[in-house]
Amino acid sequence: MGKVYLVGAGPGDADLITVKGLKCIQQADVILYDRLINTELLEHAKEDVELIYCGKLPNHHALQQDTINHFLVKHARKGKVVTRLKGGDPFVYGRGGEEAEALAKNGVTFEVVPGITSGIAAPAYAGIPVTHRELGSTFAFVTGHQKEGEDEELRWESLAKGIDTLAIYMGVKNLPYIVEKLTKYGRSFSTPVALIHWGTTHEQKVTTGTLATIAEDAKRDEVKNPSMIIVGEVVRFRDSISWYEKLLEEQDEQAIVANVN
Repeated sequence: MGKVYLVGAGPGDADLITVKGLKCIQQADVILYDRLINTELLEHAKEDVELIYCGKLPNHHALQQDTINHFLVKHARKGKVVTRLKGGDPFVYGRGGEEAEALAKNGVTFEVVPGITSGIAAPAYAGIPVTHRELGSTFAFVTGHQKEGEDEELRWESLAKGIDTLAIYMGVKNLPYIVEKLTKYGRSFSTPVALIHWGTTHEQKVTTGTLATIAEDAKRDEVKNPSMIIVGEVVRFRDSISWYEKLLEEQDEQAIVANVN
């Protein structure tokens, strides 16, 4: 019997993977990887590693979840070291819990290697702290694409009234609905909002506005997934502590100088 590592690959910047996660890539016989991982990480794998793409797009999955679970069990039973490489953290909207259940049910040894989730990393790279002593002592991770219903109403009421900062995953398509629910239950229309597309990568783009404007701002800037939605007063810090765009500008300037020389 082999072993499976459920590894969080981080939010996009390849340098943000953990040391343990990198070791799991290096020693793997088989790697099953998702769409949102930085494929630079696969360059650290062994030459004879078997790579299996498991990417998911809305309404289109390269592999169904049951098939992924089956592959994890099958390769482990062959005595292989299997690394399941997932964007962000495997237990934050990554179905890592389902995969761990399947492995445990089939008697397969596994380890969970946490990763940096985009709900914290993307705002950090946009100059937005998810907590702050003055403006945000509480924050919550929220999925943005659940279906409507009575329980859903109760959830939005609690989020609107009880949490300072919301980090909403997979919510761009439902942004008008999210705005509607938050404002319905008391969140001010003047609450700042940031949309962070491809956070922590060179393709990062940030759109800011308020709950009153953000749906139109998103249309104007043609914001698409993958994007994080950050709602809360902490978004105001972006104006003063935004750092990543400046770093990219400096790198571009250095590259131009190097090419001239």
